[in-house]
Amino acid sequence: IHTILVLKVVVVPQQSEAIVIYTGWERHALVGSDIRLSCSFFSWRWTSDDVTFSWSYRADGARDSIYVFHYTGGAPYVDNKGPFRDRLEFVGNPGRRDGSILLKNLDYGDNGTFTCDAKNPPDIVGRASSVRLLVFEKVPIQAGVITGAIIGAVLGLLVLVVVIYYLMRFLVARRVFNLSVRSVSYAWV
Repeated sequence: IHTILVLKVVVVPQQSEAIVIYTGWERHALVGSDIRLSCSFFSWRWTSDDVTFSWSYRADGARDSIYVFHYTGGAPYVDNKGPFRDRLEFVGNPGRRDGSILLKNLDYGDNGTFTCDAKNPPDIVGRASSVRLLVFEKVPIQAGVITGAIIGAVLGLLVLVVVIYYLMRFLVARRVFNLSVRSVSYAWV
């Protein structure tokens, strides 16, 4: 009697989880300067050897985006024909989940939206993140600076009111004390 053993092999595919990509929201720079556009991601997995970063650019007023940079297989690939030819450099560290790029010698024509997409296989499902670049002759005062100044002024005014309140209380208490000392000294005379 022979027993036949049948093995059933079940292959469980590796589960993919979402990847979250981060860039700044808006960056300001001066004409002729350089700027680093940061891109990083969060993934539940260790950083894969197959990690990829892609950057695209859509100029202000344009309908379509163009790819300007791609990192894959451990090597960066820069678009050598587009608007950032010889002005774009990869400065990220994929091992640290950093896909940042450096734009050099900025011009007004560089105004637009830069979008970074990252994949960390098997985590490949995620939403690309965008940063808007605005190039100026002079960098304008940012809203955060104005908000900080307003908050600082309000807090300063509040501190001034509290100091005046306690100063007035001290002066009134001192006057009452002096009057009570005088009335006691007249009572003894």
